[in-house]
Amino acid sequence: MKKYVLAIDQGTTSSRAILFGKKGELIRIARRDIETQFPKPGWVEESATDIWVSVVASITELVEKEHIHYNEIDSIGITNQRETTIVWDKETGTPVYPAIVWQSRQTADLCDKRNSKSDFIFNRTGLRLNPYFSASKIRFILDHIKDGQKRAENGELLFGTVETWLIYKLTNGKCHLTDVTNASRTMLFNIKTCKWDKELLKIWNIPMCMLPKICPTAYDFGDATYLKHDIPITGVAGDQQAALFGQTCFAKGESKNTYGTGCFMLMNIGDKPILSKHGLLTTVAWQINNKVTYALEASVFMGGATIQWLRDGLEIIKSTPESEELATRVKDTDGVYLVPAFVGLGTPYWDNDVRAAFFGLTRGTTKEHIARASLEGVAYQISDSLKVMQQETKIKLKSLNVDGGASANNFLMQFQSDILACDVKLPVCVETTALGAAYMAGLHTGFYKSLSEISKYHRYQKIFKPKMDKKLVNEKLRGWDLAVKSARSFKPNK
Repeated sequence: MKKYVLAIDQGTTSSRAILFGKKGELIRIARRDIETQFPKPGWVEESATDIWVSVVASITELVEKEHIHYNEIDSIGITNQRETTIVWDKETGTPVYPAIVWQSRQTADLCDKRNSKSDFIFNRTGLRLNPYFSASKIRFILDHIKDGQKRAENGELLFGTVETWLIYKLTNGKCHLTDVTNASRTMLFNIKTCKWDKELLKIWNIPMCMLPKICPTAYDFGDATYLKHDIPITGVAGDQQAALFGQTCFAKGESKNTYGTGCFMLMNIGDKPILSKHGLLTTVAWQINNKVTYALEASVFMGGATIQWLRDGLEIIKSTPESEELATRVKDTDGVYLVPAFVGLGTPYWDNDVRAAFFGLTRGTTKEHIARASLEGVAYQISDSLKVMQQETKIKLKSLNVDGGASANNFLMQFQSDILACDVKLPVCVETTALGAAYMAGLHTGFYKSLSEISKYHRYQKIFKPKMDKKLVNEKLRGWDLAVKSARSFKPNK
């Protein structure tokens, strides 16, 4: 009897194997951390081999500690850090260059050289020309290995984002596949046709033969024969789309925000793509059978990473949970604002050159004020993005589903509710990214019968309701807007 679905959640800092039961209940988690390298300022890389090894180790630990047999696992769902780019030798299966992580800015000059194509790229992909996405990363790798372009054109090299790499390895090299959600983040995918786009490939001079076949999110991606048991891989989605699905945002207008290293807001916009006029991204949310669902997406680069900076950079806290305790020692920030643009600002600004800045510091400013301003700075960025999202869709946000590590911070969640003037809903299972992948895999096999059945399993542990006076909210937002404008105007190197 099949009792479980196995979700592989391959993230920026760790790989996790998570077992879910028939009602979407979390059974057990196993985790392996991944080392990230920063070879030059702004560069972020990881070992693709280490990513693979960490996944296998986490699966092995999970099965052994839970004392289950592989034949009890119905299927495997994969969710992954998106845009992170891996190129490997087709014959040996060996990576030819470190994985370039989504956060990396090392391809900024390659994007700058294609500025004249930015409108064309946006209209085809729904994405802003930015080193965040995969196309420039592929180009960089081909430019930085011996005979890279020649080898790619000869069919000797394969490209994949992380899920493609894991599918390839799990199936012992038999399947070179991606899904529509990850393909839509490469800047090589036509958002309207849902196919690789020859003109986009030409802009980046990337051979079509490098690219994986594009499949729906719920699909037969092959059997994970590497595990010595033919467990089918039947669900694949990029982490943010998987979280939207795991939060059961199945209806148009339903939204979620994941408070991870960065913060990612997605709103279900139905079966037709909307191209944003104000800095939002358009992405494929999922595809089940022949039906494609789209989402608008906003990306904040520094979410939980801002709290990590309080710990590792300023060293004013010893652990991330301490940020809440420190922030609540004071009644407000005493007029202090932090614009956490440590690696630039994402949606809706897309300003690569702005840097982080504090405003309103006085001799009376304490570490408590700084901690509180840092948490509020995360929430303000999300407010900016969701404001634009509501304007463009003409859909008023009734509630925001939340997940990710920083969603455990009650102060942050309450402040988020206050400035958005809507409910913020924290589910019982906060592992919604992995849960979305599990639901996707189980839907394809029939382990989960329908979307309506899945919706019945969704429960909330906390619902934060707005409490702050509207006048005070508006005052705080005016101060934030002034801080952002001031930070963006200060560019001494320009």
